[in-house]
Amino acid sequence: MRIVFIGDIMGRAGREALQQHLPAVVKQHEPDVVIVNGENAANGTGITMKIANEFFEWGVDVITTGNHAWDQREMLAQINNQKRIIRPHNYPPGTPGSGVIRYQVQGTGQYIVVVNLMGRLFMDPLDDPFRTMEDILKQHRLGQNCDAIFVDFHAETTSEKMSFGHHFDGRITGMIGTHTHVPTADAHVLTHGTAYQTDAGMTGSYDSVIGVEKQIAIHRFVKKTPGERMRPAKGPGTLCGAVIDVNDANGLARSIAPIRVGGILQQT
Repeated sequence: MRIVFIGDIMGRAGREALQQHLPAVVKQHEPDVVIVNGENAANGTGITMKIANEFFEWGVDVITTGNHAWDQREMLAQINNQKRIIRPHNYPPGTPGSGVIRYQVQGTGQYIVVVNLMGRLFMDPLDDPFRTMEDILKQHRLGQNCDAIFVDFHAETTSEKMSFGHHFDGRITGMIGTHTHVPTADAHVLTHGTAYQTDAGMTGSYDSVIGVEKQIAIHRFVKKTPGERMRPAKGPGTLCGAVIDVNDANGLARSIAPIRVGGILQQT
């Protein structure tokens, strides 16, 4: 199995980069499953069903989210009927939707379990993501009732992401972080076979401050007043993510490599 994961789609620039570059990524890597974090797709805050359906039409299989999952209120009513859109699983019991999907890969008969979790350091105080993942692994066992387990860990700090990756090393196929909108240079396979990258980076305009128009963000630091509402930056976007090759014999990772296409970042 081969997994392509694409980091946070940020506004129109991110959506256009996904539409423009995903066909070439698919042609080059020939993935069995494409997973995209879409929590900033709707003008930088949340995702709508219209946008989600466009992603599916473009070849996305599963959409993950994060702390902006509910910024577009329609998702509160829609997500229960949209199994391929997941939100962090460590939201309190009774929250609409789910953070886990067991997805059958088309044409292979294999199953991948995709998990969305959110960190707690400098984030909303959700349930413990480590304990939540332990509970998930009681139901989904790599190499037994699923062929791969992938986690989008939406978190602020590198230490929490790295601790999560090492703690579950050898029990999941891969963990890639999202949320900070900056691609990290540490994509590698951990000691016991789990593919890891601290952050995939965003898919959007990097002529910005983490995807936001530069002057709006700078104003808040220089003037120490709110200023204008945050708006996604315009301009050519970079598609950022990673590709994971899975060892079908045990569900662990053979390799992980970053993907950067388009825009102003160095290309892969």
